[in-house]
Amino acid sequence: MVESSDIVPRIWLIAGPTASGKSAHALDLAQRIGAEIVNADSMQIYADLRVLTAGPPPEETALAPHHLFGVVDAAVGWSVGRWLEAATKVLSEIEARGNPAIVVGGTGLYFRALTHGLADVPPVPETQREISGLLYAARGEEEFREILKPLDPEAEARIEVGDRQRLVRAHAVAVATGKSLTAWQTDTKPALQPGTWKGFVLDPPRPELYARCDARLSAMVEHGALDEVRAMEARGLDPSLPALKAVGYREFAAHLRGETTLDQALDAARQETRRYAKRQLTWFRNQTPDWERVVP
Repeated sequence: MVESSDIVPRIWLIAGPTASGKSAHALDLAQRIGAEIVNADSMQIYADLRVLTAGPPPEETALAPHHLFGVVDAAVGWSVGRWLEAATKVLSEIEARGNPAIVVGGTGLYFRALTHGLADVPPVPETQREISGLLYAARGEEEFREILKPLDPEAEARIEVGDRQRLVRAHAVAVATGKSLTAWQTDTKPALQPGTWKGFVLDPPRPELYARCDARLSAMVEHGALDEVRAMEARGLDPSLPALKAVGYREFAAHLRGETTLDQALDAARQETRRYAKRQLTWFRNQTPDWERVVP
């Protein structure tokens, strides 16, 4: 449990892998200290997939103020920069009210933007973006990563599997500017000033975490995840939109198209969720080594 007795920051950052209990810890702390909760999950910002992305239900949002949950339509893709702008504004408003804030989520890049800042990367010509995108399409992700690796090994290592948008951007930036995206991002200023925040990472035992991932997917189906995916599919949105990359979406959409049974879709979604949780654990271990670890 995240304890508040001996810490006095204005902002608490609670991070961790999916299904680790972050939301429950944040809500418990918010009720104890009178804090407002700010979302730092790149999928929970979208309004259309609350169940599938494990967004807070109404009974939880009624217990403490919640911000940046379900505020964006799935047809609109938000970047890290857009989230940072919105989160910084919300945090300023919370401070003006004299309340502490709890930023909670599993998107490591959001936390990094808060604590390290975002790079002022020069505009990349549209032609280069198209060339990088065509290269990705022609070679596939695995080979594209091998091409990106000598240009920006850090970006290749940290960008999640299947994240075409960020892989293509890293390649385009490196080629167009002659400087890796990672190098640009190193020269930044944090949005949160030192001494104003304290970071925690929920770090449950791996077997327990995987079991929770499996159980939560079954609960999602029971509580309407398939209906959410069905409604999204009916809109005919561009499959490259960030919201449609929510873990489990692709597997459940395939089931709804008759390509798999529900059991097969669940098995595939569980496997992908465990992989995602593992990637999150690795990211937080490498990128936030000085944050306090909490075993839920």
